[in-house]
Amino acid sequence: MLKWIRERLGYVLGCCLLLLGCDPLVTQFEPVDDAVFYQAKQLTSSADVPAEIKAMTWNIRFAAGRKIPWFGDSCGDRVILTADEVYAALENLAKRINDVQPDILLLQEVDVQSKRTAYIDQVQWLLDHTSLNYGAYATAWQAQYVPSDGLGRMDMGNAVLSKWKIEDAERIGLPQRGDQDALTRYFYLQRNMIKTKIKVPGLEQFYVVNIHADAFSTDDTKRKHILRFKEELDRLSSTGALFIAGGDFNLLPPGSDSTDFCDEDRCSGESFHHTGDDPFHKEGSNYTPEKTWLVELYQSYQPDIPLADYQADQQRYFTHTVDREKPWDRKLDYLFTNHRWRPGSAIIHQNYDAESDHAPVSAVLDVTN
Repeated sequence: MLKWIRERLGYVLGCCLLLLGCDPLVTQFEPVDDAVFYQAKQLTSSADVPAEIKAMTWNIRFAAGRKIPWFGDSCGDRVILTADEVYAALENLAKRINDVQPDILLLQEVDVQSKRTAYIDQVQWLLDHTSLNYGAYATAWQAQYVPSDGLGRMDMGNAVLSKWKIEDAERIGLPQRGDQDALTRYFYLQRNMIKTKIKVPGLEQFYVVNIHADAFSTDDTKRKHILRFKEELDRLSSTGALFIAGGDFNLLPPGSDSTDFCDEDRCSGESFHHTGDDPFHKEGSNYTPEKTWLVELYQSYQPDIPLADYQADQQRYFTHTVDREKPWDRKLDYLFTNHRWRPGSAIIHQNYDAESDHAPVSAVLDVTN
């Protein structure tokens, strides 16, 4: 009850400041906005006309590592991380990225000037400590003050990092949740996808699209996100452009054996699936109503892992778990293209199990013809 009172007082304070004409506590966005451009302090050379492009997608959990029990996603109570914790996690992330050596990196849950991660610009830090040269960032949660558990200033979003120059980048807004009251929605994430045009030698029109779809909605918000994502990919394809698209979809592949993870994700003291439980399912853990929402994407474009391969050996391709002590238990992270992946090149890096609550996915695009 005290936590609820503190949060509501924060909400009321925010509303009062708005009414008094102060700057908004939470940034509001147009349907399409410019993304923020970055460049590494020291540029590294890349192939003039590449025969292949290695792409990698990773939800990096705002450089909190996997073991820190953050209050928002793992039944924990931590809210604010120390600078030492964040830098140690960034070092581990950079090492793994440098081991894979992607040409293109899609990041989700990357922090820029957030109180919870010591105000460190993680996009710039990763550019400066990997062989990637250019970046573009689109915020999904930008607020001067978030009145919940002491979060304070927040700026978290999606980023695309590239060895080649990013010519253009847009933040494309996605629908907000329809299952929240207006006050909660005001302070909540404003999901987006970031679309970048990258100047790859030998390719006239090459795009990278990165999405982080909603995780906890109980309505059809996530479905709307995927439809908007596919609509953008369809539009690019219709122009003759080549693309790599991916991110954290917060959806399971069609044909998954398990679709309800309420018991796996349950925190101590929580109860689900029993008569009288309200809610009956844990928010964000029951994928059963959503099990067909990726079918059209699989039918239209080439996934990192062919669906038949996934269905034959699902555990091999899992990328996420909520439990900090257990193995990966579901696949939520994907790469797609309208061209072709080099056969057998896709890797689910399940051995990278200390850096985040998501395993990265990489694949090699064949661009020889």
